[in-house]
Amino acid sequence: MKKNKNQRAITLSFLSFSLLSFFSYTHAAIVSLNDGEMRNIEGQGLMTLSYISPTDSQNQNTGSNIGFYKLGMEAQVDLNANIKKLQLGCGGVNGAGACDIDIDYLSLSGVADTSTGRASSSATITNPFIQFAIKNPNSASTREVAGFRLSAESIQGLLTFGLENGDAKSGINSFSGYMVTKDTTGTVSTGAVNSGLTQSSLNQAITGKIKSSSGLITADFTSSNYNLTLSSASGSLSLPSQVITGKRITSANLTGTAVVSGIQLGGTVDADAKVYGFIPISISGTLSGTVNNLGVNVAVSEDLGYFHKVNLNGTAASLSMQKQNLIWPDAKSTAQTGWWLELSNPIDIGDVTPANTVTITSDVVKQTLSQVSNYLTNNPINCGVLATSCLAGTINTGAVNLSNSSAVSMGLTNLVLANQTFTPNCYGSLKFC
Repeated sequence: MKKNKNQRAITLSFLSFSLLSFFSYTHAAIVSLNDGEMRNIEGQGLMTLSYISPTDSQNQNTGSNIGFYKLGMEAQVDLNANIKKLQLGCGGVNGAGACDIDIDYLSLSGVADTSTGRASSSATITNPFIQFAIKNPNSASTREVAGFRLSAESIQGLLTFGLENGDAKSGINSFSGYMVTKDTTGTVSTGAVNSGLTQSSLNQAITGKIKSSSGLITADFTSSNYNLTLSSASGSLSLPSQVITGKRITSANLTGTAVVSGIQLGGTVDADAKVYGFIPISISGTLSGTVNNLGVNVAVSEDLGYFHKVNLNGTAASLSMQKQNLIWPDAKSTAQTGWWLELSNPIDIGDVTPANTVTITSDVVKQTLSQVSNYLTNNPINCGVLATSCLAGTINTGAVNLSNSSAVSMGLTNLVLANQTFTPNCYGSLKFC
């Protein structure tokens, strides 16, 4: 829009008046302060610079002669961002054919459970900073940059990887850095065994004692044949908090333990005994007992493509690149050569109940039979007044406690993690935008 002469004159007069007023106010506001008065003045700058020397107690890189310079912004920054493909450190010092960090569909936002809420929210980054690791900081001729780090004093927000939580993996393809899982629980079940547990297959006999009703006659017996059954049962599975760390890793190996009780022992048994060493007695009956405290060692091999969500609840994530292994100030891990991403807030993977059941191994059954034999030795089977025959009916084997016996192993692979479901950071029905 063109201005006429009067308008231009009015504009110039207004600018002249404004500048004159500013300089007049500035001149009137400037006063001289002595050192004592300066010490009583408080203020805050937008940018801050700090230094940690190689000998400082905060510096854990003993003997490396590394100092840290930090340039920080004293402010809060709100950010909502989607990155379709993040690749850092591909090839290079850590070798060709892979990347230090390779993540598809990365999103940072505020914490929200709906697409509209998440897409309209932002993560709050408090006091972001860039930090430099300087080797030989006190020598002008030999000092060099050993690495740099991007981080913040705290971050409130939600960081997600991949398109969705489901049977197909997506998100993290390769990871160099540090993560930690939150402790969690689940339920482990043993499968029922209705056949195959025979004396010929296990090659172990059941032994014990018989007695007369009066207790005057006793004899040892050894089974000639049995066919056992085991019912299904369940117990609580515990996966403690575990660290996931390494260079260019693609999967996490998690371990847990479970204890299963209430396994019902049944089946039939035939045995032979000799009273006074020469009178033969046939024993036949149905076993009835309970197996408790079966230990289960659970090993989970989980592709990182099934990890999708990290809540940054005030913890500081950091992204760094270094030419040597470094421990950055206040970090949880040793950052290895190349790119390194540290996510220190525990990842909640949720209930880890496996779909499959635990198979009770032959070794466990043999340990069970050893305890059954001990029980039947200490608690002889009652075979009537004269103990001349023993159709024992139900033979109680007692409660077998396997707490001091070997545990069984259970291997799990690529569980769909219950608490890794997330809402896309997009409006509408899009999974990524």
